[in-house]
Amino acid sequence: MTFDRLGRFAVRRRWWIVSAWALLILAAIPLAPRAPGALSAGGFILNDLESARAKQVLQTELGVEPSALVLVYQSSSMTAGTLPWVRAVAAATRDVAAAPHVTRILSHELAPRQVSADGHTAYDIVFLDLSPDDSPAALPGVRAAIRQVPGLTVTVGGGPAFYGDVQSVTETDLRRSELISLPLAALALLVVFGSVIAAAVPLVVGGTAVLVALAGIFLVASATPMSIFVLNLATLLGLGLGVDYSLLMTSRFREELARREGRPDQVAEAVRVTVATAGRAVFFSGLTVLLGLLGLVLFEFMILRSVGIAGAIVVGLAVASALTLLPATLAILGTRIDALAIRRVKVQPGADGPWARLARRVMRHPVAVFVPTLAILLVLGVPFLHVRFNAPDATILPSSVPSRHAYDVLAQTFGEGEFAPIVLAIRTPGNATTPANFAALYDYSRRLAADPRVARVDSLVNVDPRLTLAQYQLLYSAPTGPPDRFVATSLAATTKGNLTAFTITTPYGPNAEQGRALVHALRDPTGPLAPPPGMTVLVGGGAADVEDVVTRVWADFPRTAAFIVLTTFLVLFALLRSLVLPVKALVMNTLSIVASFGALVWIFQDGNLSAPLGFQPLGFVETTQPVILFCVLFGLSMDYEVFLLSRMKETWDRTGDNTEAVARGLERSGRIVSSAALIVVVVAGSFAFADIVLIKALGLGVAVAVALDATIVRALLVPATMRLLGRWNWWVPARLDRALRRVLPRTEAEVEAEAEVESRR
Repeated sequence: MTFDRLGRFAVRRRWWIVSAWALLILAAIPLAPRAPGALSAGGFILNDLESARAKQVLQTELGVEPSALVLVYQSSSMTAGTLPWVRAVAAATRDVAAAPHVTRILSHELAPRQVSADGHTAYDIVFLDLSPDDSPAALPGVRAAIRQVPGLTVTVGGGPAFYGDVQSVTETDLRRSELISLPLAALALLVVFGSVIAAAVPLVVGGTAVLVALAGIFLVASATPMSIFVLNLATLLGLGLGVDYSLLMTSRFREELARREGRPDQVAEAVRVTVATAGRAVFFSGLTVLLGLLGLVLFEFMILRSVGIAGAIVVGLAVASALTLLPATLAILGTRIDALAIRRVKVQPGADGPWARLARRVMRHPVAVFVPTLAILLVLGVPFLHVRFNAPDATILPSSVPSRHAYDVLAQTFGEGEFAPIVLAIRTPGNATTPANFAALYDYSRRLAADPRVARVDSLVNVDPRLTLAQYQLLYSAPTGPPDRFVATSLAATTKGNLTAFTITTPYGPNAEQGRALVHALRDPTGPLAPPPGMTVLVGGGAADVEDVVTRVWADFPRTAAFIVLTTFLVLFALLRSLVLPVKALVMNTLSIVASFGALVWIFQDGNLSAPLGFQPLGFVETTQPVILFCVLFGLSMDYEVFLLSRMKETWDRTGDNTEAVARGLERSGRIVSSAALIVVVVAGSFAFADIVLIKALGLGVAVAVALDATIVRALLVPATMRLLGRWNWWVPARLDRALRRVLPRTEAEVEAEAEVESRR
């Protein structure tokens, strides 16, 4: 079905279309609120990563629990080890061991390292039978089992608590952003259209897309794991794009109404031409955004894949509502679209308005505009040259959240390294406790302990520092096992057959460069920390997890980037029927994205503006953030490029005058592009008030890129570039052009020309 025929269908079956969407909304209402509960935190695990394989081996063969949380005890009046402390802790936690999913508890009473030097802080490790991504399910039972005891504070921390708090804080952030963005978006639309009805229509269509998309995400999340971070992105894209597309089409509809004033078929023809022109631009625009998001599906990590799936759902529904629900609504409203006007707005832009004058001024001095504008964007991107990628930890949460408070207490009291050890799964040739293997493992552990980056090594050969190699061999050589109960317990926990585990504690957190350098050294088969001959090692835990995730994400990124660039080029080529303009558009997009990346590093890694934005500098950029931003922004930026170039092509196809095409195209789209960008900036900018730093960074990254794209790039760089390229902008081989005309729908210019002829009748 061509867009012209789609417009006719929307007019003819308008009530059927609105009724169908109403039924869809009714079906979505009970499902959409359930979407947050179906989503999960985490999503950074891949089974084929070395760190994941190490963990899996230890779980399968040694029975190591897949996850654990921490109970942090604090008291200003009691000291660990005293009778009042012991009684208070026992009273507070006596039911925790029986809570669902709890397998065992390592008490601080049995592990002196779990007690602070002053005795006022201690922690227990509660092991769970759940995977890390599923571990928040244990929190309600554990928290319900904890009783309040006077003089003792018990805080739940660790990975499961972190994931659980990420989920709850994300939902709070979403509600806050909606409360901020919706009124501001409504106000912006009211200013743009000058009419309450015209302003309400895009909000209704955009809101419908978000509601139905959330219901769709719930259904998908019920069948496959989906990240909690898709919740905010769904709102950002659904509301932003839904309103954007409705804004473009409603503006075009008002133009077409004004052009046909007094004609009996005024409304029907206005809707038809609107769908045939603006609708076509919306379709191709949505396709570019969709392709950008589908690039995320190529990643194996759940967090990236789920963002791509959810984004595709949202964009698909935003386009569908703009091409069906909106035209049907406009056909019903007709000339009442301008009802409840608060001010008069010029509907049909002239040939020499402010945007056209700006374009002509730029094109009179293209080099003088192009060089400094390009320099500004490149300078804004310079901070990205010193970017440091890492994985998220509890510091992305506000300090008021319980899991973040527990993390801060533990890190300050015991050091970050205590809670992010590196674990080695070592395979020996034969049983690990044979004299030869034991001697090699003994020497290996001493080599590791001698490294300045290692605080201590825990293993079957590090049970007691006072024991010599000969004494260890004597202990482990007994036919019935070690006679000492403590040694026997340590052996059972760390060793089985030809597998043994070394736990390396460092002074560093998992994101520290020193820890990741140590992982590289441990994996170097020829380095000083290489395992003994005949033994193999899998390195996992702590810094190894971070290193593997960062390495895999950026190893997969070129494939995704190539997919997005190639498919976007093909879509733009089909839309614009030019080989040069798609390349120019890709370069323009890349510049605004690079500038946004620079801002991301300058603010969130380097800590500039951290005080007014209300966050603690991370010192790094979370590794998936630039990937998500690239895929989202590539589509969003191309969104405005499509709006702009579609209008320019209409004039070019009619006149063959490049300068006039640029001036008139910018005049006819400049206000709409700026208004659409303003809506996205408002919606994305509202996430600056989020409590989770990653969401704050995502919102600000999108807002900065879109603001730059709609101002510096579209208003200055695009006209200057197109003036320098001249007629080459529109070059396409004649044979290829003829082939395209046979297989593709009519261009906007052809529909526009027909509309102008009809409007004069």
